Amino acid sequence: MPTFGMEFVPNYPPKDLINYCKFAEDNGVNYLWITDHYNNRHVFEMLALIADKTTRIRLGTGITNTFTHSPADTATAIATLDEISDGRATCGIGPGDLSTLPKIGINVETPIARLIEAVGIMRQFWSGQPVSTPNNKIFKFDGAALAYKPKQKSIPVYIGAQGEKMIETAGKIGDGSLINASNPKDFQIAVPIIKKAAGDKKFDVAACVSISIDQDAKKAKGAVKPVVAFIAAGSPPPILQRHGLDAAKVGTIKAALNKGDFKTAFGTVDDAMIEAFSIYGTPDDINAKIDGLTALGVTQIVVGSPIGPDRYNSIRLIGKYVIK
Repeated sequence: MPTFGMEFVPNYPPKDLINYCKFAEDNGVNYLWITDHYNNRHVFEMLALIADKTTRIRLGTGITNTFTHSPADTATAIATLDEISDGRATCGIGPGDLSTLPKIGINVETPIARLIEAVGIMRQFWSGQPVSTPNNKIFKFDGAALAYKPKQKSIPVYIGAQGEKMIETAGKIGDGSLINASNPKDFQIAVPIIKKAAGDKKFDVAACVSISIDQDAKKAKGAVKPVVAFIAAGSPPPILQRHGLDAAKVGTIKAALNKGDFKTAFGTVDDAMIEAFSIYGTPDDINAKIDGLTALGVTQIVVGSPIGPDRYNSIRLIGKYVIK
């Protein structure tokens, strides 16, 4: 059976987020992944608050990036989180969000090279070694070092990945991957790439799945539509083609979202998009679809937005009927 994580976007008040996270821990969830975008509450401040109110669950960035944070900054923040949480920190890191970084003047260039250099630097920081990187092309460090060590001997690094090259990179340099996908078609492609790149090392293939669970399947389906609209609008043409989706409809959704016309955007979402980009339904429906992913080699299910029409009830259903 897979382990289970839950992803939260810190776009609501801190007390509410902390309560959701504590409830997730109480209901058997193994990992918490908190997203990192400049327009929401700061990921590391939120993780510190969550660490103080939880005792068991592992805590990670889901995901941070190498453009808004230097590897020294990320290494320090994760090491501090590890100390605060008594050894429960995990680092989720990726190439950066192409939909938001340009809005703050960041040109997303050489994302894979930046990621590889950053992960190597962070691991050296956590080991207590001085870091000098004269041969690096991007991050040139000269004897920098942390003045303390994290609680864990080795902090796990999970790489956020979608494209095949980044998925391969995740297998090579990561301890796990965070793949934003919900459909078996995506993992039929991703898992063999990861396994080849990772070789014999232990590797956690985490699927970041848009899930909506409720005892009423119709309510669950309705709750997932807004999330699917945003996923579809942000999906590149090869992904749309893989799932046989109507590019014209996706164009309509994208244009409507850009104008703030959510009624049109959400109303244009069709069943094919919902099947491609989410898992929804009753606990039995959810279990059947999760079984399909684990059969392909997925080892962690990260329950992502919307979780369900009633977040507390949906977390309770996941704990009672899905986590085994």
